[in-house]
Amino acid sequence: MNKLISTNPADNYTKVGEVEISTDEEIKEKVAKANAVKTIWKELGVDGRVKLLEPIRDEFKTRTNEIAELISLETGKAITESISEVTRYAEELTWFLENGPKALADEITLEDSESLHRIKYEPYGVAAAIAPWNFPFGMMVWGVFPNLVAGNTVVFKTSEESPLTGKLIEEIMLSHNLPEGVFAEVYGAGDVGKKLTESDINLIWFTGSTRTGKALYKTAAEKFIKAVLEMGGSNPCAVFEDVDVSKTAPVIFNGRYRNNGQVCSALKRLIVHENIADELISELKKIIESQKVGNPLDPQTNLGSLVAKRQKNLLEEQLKDALDKGAKIAAQTKLPEGLKGAFFAPTLLTDITKDMRVWHEEVFGPIFPLVTFKTEEEAIELANDTIYGLGARVMSADKHRADRVASKIDAGSVAINTESRFCPCDPFGGFKNSGLGRERGYAGLQELCQIKVIQASNDTIYTEA
Repeated sequence: MNKLISTNPADNYTKVGEVEISTDEEIKEKVAKANAVKTIWKELGVDGRVKLLEPIRDEFKTRTNEIAELISLETGKAITESISEVTRYAEELTWFLENGPKALADEITLEDSESLHRIKYEPYGVAAAIAPWNFPFGMMVWGVFPNLVAGNTVVFKTSEESPLTGKLIEEIMLSHNLPEGVFAEVYGAGDVGKKLTESDINLIWFTGSTRTGKALYKTAAEKFIKAVLEMGGSNPCAVFEDVDVSKTAPVIFNGRYRNNGQVCSALKRLIVHENIADELISELKKIIESQKVGNPLDPQTNLGSLVAKRQKNLLEEQLKDALDKGAKIAAQTKLPEGLKGAFFAPTLLTDITKDMRVWHEEVFGPIFPLVTFKTEEEAIELANDTIYGLGARVMSADKHRADRVASKIDAGSVAINTESRFCPCDPFGGFKNSGLGRERGYAGLQELCQIKVIQASNDTIYTEA
């Protein structure tokens, strides 16, 4: 049996543990069991399904520290952020359980003297859910639990970068009273995900890179099944000259550098009015240079490592490309001596040109390119100068201007004068190459369902036996 080795990117890639890579036969068997039980799971109804899922949620909460430590060991994420991840997404799970019955309740569309028309939300069947490594617990919650609440059975592939976290999640899930086959997990790299999505499934749910998402969309098209895809992003942050720079800088810093910038919806391009650029750079420089980078299990650490050596190599290539083309480092965190692993210094860049990779590619790590603008129209043009459209941010003391600019940015969500607050009540997804469909909120739960219309005549055409 082939093994998937988990390593610690913050400790010179030392081995953390291993899991067995799922074979083709195991994938086929788990999908078959998911198909065999899908009618039973559907007919439990939303309330019946929620009742079975609540104890799982409760165990996640009681084992927060255990899950968080594995996340930090496997991904290099600072332990404070890992604990926050488990805590936050367990609460989002609660929202899905509490609001699923409301979101999926029958809707009356017409009621008159002749007939009653209503919408029913019915599950597709078997969902293949594939999640990334940057939030291994959180993205599992987003992919698995709305599907289960909606009545789909789920075969879940956790990321190959965090298999031990996935294994613990599987153990918790299967230690409760779910009917056999309702939830299963497979392990491996992209080839395992490909095999899973080519199996006898009815829905693909995916969060990850745009390249992989487009390949899965082709698979879905060939199978003629539904796909919900949340993919890459290059979120702009437009900062106007009327902001309070001292208050704005920390918000911008958190928006870019949380989880070492390894967030699909992180700010990735900073667009600043030329009149305040120097002042904002100065404030960001203070924050960036004050960060403590090191052992992710140390509660005093602000930022741990990147998830893998390949991520570090990619960032180094993107940074070199920018510097070779004239970019300048305006601020950079000093890394302690002796760090071994996928560590990368948080960096702020200026003198950016549009031919640089840091501008036109997604930068999944702590590099922040800054450009300046003169007019509102130029800010909007720069914000939309991307193939992506996941999110954006506008910072301005002029509410009317902020609303006006937000309405003209091509993105699935726009935050004004605040950190993006990802509430489970809000649908999440992107424009352009950032994805298809929506997750979370009533819209996200309904996205995972077939819509059936039932029209009943009010005429008395039936007689009792």
